[in-house]
Amino acid sequence: MKIRKLLILAVIPMMCLTANAQCDKESKAPKKGDFTVAATVSYNSYTSMKALPGSWSDYSIQAVPSNWNDKQLMIGIEGGWFFSDLWKLTLGGGLSITSNPGYSAVPGTIDENTEAGDGSIPNYKAVASQSDIQFNVFTGVDRYFKTSVCGLMPYVGVRAGYAYGRNSAFADEEDSMGKSIGESFNIRGAVTFGVDYFLTAGFYVGAQVDPVAYTYNKTTVKPQAGLGNLEANSNNISVLAAPTIKFGFKF
Repeated sequence: MKIRKLLILAVIPMMCLTANAQCDKESKAPKKGDFTVAATVSYNSYTSMKALPGSWSDYSIQAVPSNWNDKQLMIGIEGGWFFSDLWKLTLGGGLSITSNPGYSAVPGTIDENTEAGDGSIPNYKAVASQSDIQFNVFTGVDRYFKTSVCGLMPYVGVRAGYAYGRNSAFADEEDSMGKSIGESFNIRGAVTFGVDYFLTAGFYVGAQVDPVAYTYNKTTVKPQAGLGNLEANSNNISVLAAPTIKFGFKF
């Protein structure tokens, strides 16, 4: 009887621990209707092209690089919605708008006949007014898989993204040829693979990489008003691209 009681006393806590572990595993797993918000550390997915001076006699450009290896790290935000227990819709992006006011030229007393060191006042050239806008947006769908490890859920998915940058400049000078404009945009598609580890029911960390990704870039400049665009483009295919670390919340 004593042995039986000891066995019962030993088994009951084990059964309770097992049930509790199963309960924790189920509570950590995402469910239909859950939302996620995560801070991401990855490459800078923005693009931009500076407006060129309008007084040049010859112009030549190259497409803005779209290789993720050439970009710096960036902290971003990603949102998600589980429209099914194992399927999640993702969405992310960002926007930046900058405006720099211009200033008129201030003439001095220096001209072509001025000798160096004679105390003449230098000329101040005009400061060009500039406006700059950059934004990027991406979306995708992920399919999650359950594992025997509590809270660990790998996934595979697809991503589609778009990034745009525009810079315009105008200098209030006699030889000004009007507003100069530089533009660039990226279109990106990728297959992605990642793992999310739900430490609690509301917090998780994750890692992600794109086994294959394709990016198309088009870059244009119009250095003078009334001219046509000078264009360049590029195609990039990357393998094991855009590694990303995530720190997120589920609610």
